[in-house]
Amino acid sequence: MPTSPSSPPPTTAAPSAAEQTASARWGAVLFRNRSWLPVPFLLVALLVPAHATAANWVVGAVLIVIGEWIRLAGVAAAGTVTRRRSRDVQRLVTYGIFRWVRNPLYVGNFFIWMGFVVISGVLWFLPVAIVLFAAEYTLIVAYEEGVLESIFGAEYLAYKRETPRWIPRPPAQRERGEHDWAEAWRSEISTFLQYGALVVLFVIKERVWSR
Repeated sequence: MPTSPSSPPPTTAAPSAAEQTASARWGAVLFRNRSWLPVPFLLVALLVPAHATAANWVVGAVLIVIGEWIRLAGVAAAGTVTRRRSRDVQRLVTYGIFRWVRNPLYVGNFFIWMGFVVISGVLWFLPVAIVLFAAEYTLIVAYEEGVLESIFGAEYLAYKRETPRWIPRPPAQRERGEHDWAEAWRSEISTFLQYGALVVLFVIKERVWSR
């Protein structure tokens, strides 16, 4: 969830109508368990027989780099508070990459997940992965937006009107804010290690199926 140092810590807020919709309730369940969402994608990519070409590796790597850059920009602006599982949101970030798109971490995740699917060589799964990702994260964002509307009210609704949900758009007006790139890099170390482990697994898969 995006946050901003300019906003005072909110008091406990009653759930908004948006937070109480069926899609938001389903999204709340997925939100609390979102660390597990990549597992089905990775199981298909790792276990389905396929041959990855050099082009698969290059295209997949480009997608992953793009996705990780977007994630880093989001974490640098909002801080590690973006990774919490609770409804307790203290700030609303509306600057940096959050001025381009409301959900930069999820946009980054999309590129990263699709990158690994491309590397796997299981290209028939790519459209299925896109549909699954869209369904899961549409529900998650419905919950998050409901929470932000509950807590920040008109301030969030104004931001929501000006900033696209998924497809980045250059902002009409830039808003400056602090970015902690060092903390962002530190917070992503475990993610980088996971990337490394996945690369090793895909190399092993390629060797196994090439025999």
